[in-house]
Amino acid sequence: MTALELNAQIWRSIAEIADDESLMKQLAKYLKKLAAKKEKDETLVSKEEFMASLDRGEEEYRQGKCVRLLPNESVSEMLRRSGL
Repeated sequence: MTALELNAQIWRSIAEIADDESLMKQLAKYLKKLAAKKEKDETLVSKEEFMASLDRGEEEYRQGKCVRLLPNESVSEMLRRSGL
């Protein structure tokens, strides 16, 4: 389901309960809790932070600071070889 379809589905559901103050209060409480959870999620990064991370990685690659995985080499072997 696309974001647009999800958005439409959510608004239809809200319209169905809009005249029930108790249900709307429950929804508002849940949405506030959900929004707070997103704010606290330290694994989420902004688009700018993500792009900056890619830029740093690209620069390290150009400087030869990266270690390549050799053919038929496991990740563990590559990490041992590189000293990581």
